Amino acid sequence: MDHKKEDHSAKWKDRVGQIVLVLLGISVIYAVYMLFTAPSGVPDNGFEKVKSDYVLTLLQCLVGVIVMFIPSVIEKKFSVDIPDVMEMLYFVFLFCAIYLGEVRDFYYRVPSWDLILHMFSGAMLGALGFVLVSFFNDSEKVNMQLSPIFVTLFAFCFALAAGTLWEIYEFLADGLLGTNMQKFITADREVLVGRDALADTMEDLIVDALSSLAVCIIGFFTLKKKVNR
Repeated sequence: MDHKKEDHSAKWKDRVGQIVLVLLGISVIYAVYMLFTAPSGVPDNGFEKVKSDYVLTLLQCLVGVIVMFIPSVIEKKFSVDIPDVMEMLYFVFLFCAIYLGEVRDFYYRVPSWDLILHMFSGAMLGALGFVLVSFFNDSEKVNMQLSPIFVTLFAFCFALAAGTLWEIYEFLADGLLGTNMQKFITADREVLVGRDALADTMEDLIVDALSSLAVCIIGFFTLKKKVNR
């Protein structure tokens, strides 16, 4: 029965991954085409896209295609068994963040879409931190037994570090390629300044911290209960 459930979840993971990969691939082709046909400069209205918008779409889709293969590379190289459900959630997150967010403009059309995704990613990264430490704890090659509090601290810091690296990536992309990943330009093309310009980044980091903290607290009590058995 367990093997049947594993095979079923693995099939669903592969299907979801294939769908997301196809959508991102189509979006790459579409973005390249629009780079040659879209107007330059400032758009006439909030939802009209110009060349710089399609540069961002192309960049995000290419990055999405690359990072889709990270879980399988980690599993093969380090012999880590990442749960199929977590991999499937990872693919769903990429679909929501890149295809819906950038390609379908959900970041502008759906209120707080960015914060919802950061809440999701923070929780997912916190859970991934627990998976990584559990792998080393259970490995026969590594003689290491970590306390629940240390595992929790590592998972929390891991999630925060990953979220911070993402914000650095957004900042560099905006500076080098003229994109708007940090949303310092509104849908009405108003350029934010001062504290308002920092709001998106700081809100993202705070939501990452809170969501990962919630998962880490649950993980801590789960590990503590397991150790006390």
